[in-house]
Amino acid sequence: MSELKNDLLLKALRGENVERPPVWMMRQAGRYLPEYIALREKYDFFTRVQTPELAAEITLQPVRRIGVDAAIIFSDILVIPQAMGVEVLMEEGKGPLLPNVIKTEKDIISLFTDKVEEKLDYVMKALTLTKQELNGEVPLIGFAGAPWTILCYMVEGKGSKTWEKAKEFCFTQPDLAHRLLQKITDITIHYLKAQIKAGADVVQIFDSWAGSLGPEDFKRFAQPYLIQIADALQDDAPVILFPKGSWYALEELSESSASALGIDWCISPKMARELTSGKITLQGNFDPAKLLLPIDDIQKEAKKMISEFGVQKYVVNLGHGITPNIPVDHARAFVDAVKGSQW
Repeated sequence: MSELKNDLLLKALRGENVERPPVWMMRQAGRYLPEYIALREKYDFFTRVQTPELAAEITLQPVRRIGVDAAIIFSDILVIPQAMGVEVLMEEGKGPLLPNVIKTEKDIISLFTDKVEEKLDYVMKALTLTKQELNGEVPLIGFAGAPWTILCYMVEGKGSKTWEKAKEFCFTQPDLAHRLLQKITDITIHYLKAQIKAGADVVQIFDSWAGSLGPEDFKRFAQPYLIQIADALQDDAPVILFPKGSWYALEELSESSASALGIDWCISPKMARELTSGKITLQGNFDPAKLLLPIDDIQKEAKKMISEFGVQKYVVNLGHGITPNIPVDHARAFVDAVKGSQW
C-alpha cells in the first residue's frame, strides 16, 4: 500500500498537532454530484452499492471534484440487515423499505451473524479497489450503522420521524431488544474488522437516530453497543462515533476508546468542548442547509466554526449528510475555506 501523502485526518484523530484541520463531508460521495446522478440514471441503488467498480468510482468523485481530505466508501448502512437475512428494498427518492420486520424471538433467532465477509464481499472489494486508485492521496473511511439505528429500521420497516414501533419494542420487550442489539453489534464488529483489513484507514459508526432516545434510554439501548464496537476496534483503526442528536452523551463517550466524536449543529462548539473536556477529537458540525448560503457567507461561517472549535483535535465536517440540492461549487467553497486559510 502507498504511504499517505495527506495524513491530516489520521493526525487529528490521534490528537497530534496539525497545520490546519482536515475536512471531509458526510454523504460527500453521491447525490449532489452531476457525475453521480449520471450513474444513478443507469444503475439502481443496490447495483451501485454491490458493484465494486461503481462503488469505487463514486467514492473517488468528491476527492477529484472538491478536494476533500478523506474518501468515504460508497455503501449503505442497511447492508448489515441484508447480510443478516432481512430483505431491504430501496426506491429512489423514497428511502428504504424492509417488508419483513422483526417482531418476535423467533425472528431474532433466525437472523444470521456469520460469514459477513463473504456476504458483503463486494464492500471489501470496493474498499481494496478504491485504496489502489487513491494511491495514498488521502485516507479511506469505512463505516457501518450503529446497532440502535439498525434496530430502528429492522423493527420499524422504514424511515420514521419518531421511531415509535422501535421504541415500543425496546420498552415492552427489553430482553429481546438487547438480544437483537447484541446480534447487530457482533456482526458489525466482524464487518468493520473486515473493512479495515480490506483497506479502510478509519471507520465511522453512524447512529443517525440516536437523538430519538432520551439520555437514560440512550444509556440503555445505544451507548453500551457503541462502546463495545469502539473497544473491539481500538487496536485496528481509529473509530469515529457519530450519535446524532445525543449531545447529552458526549461527556461519557469522551471517556471511551473512540478516537473522535461527531456532533450535529444543535450544540455549540464551546459546549461540546466543555462536555468533552478537550479529551477527544471532535468532528462537525456545520448545518448542511447553510451550504445554500452565498459562497462568501459559507466561507465566513466555516471559518467562524473552526475558530470556535480550535484547529487542533478537530475534523471539519457537516452536522449530517450533504443534501441533494447543494450546488457543487458551494460544497467546494466549504472545503476551500478550510484549505485556503492560514490557521
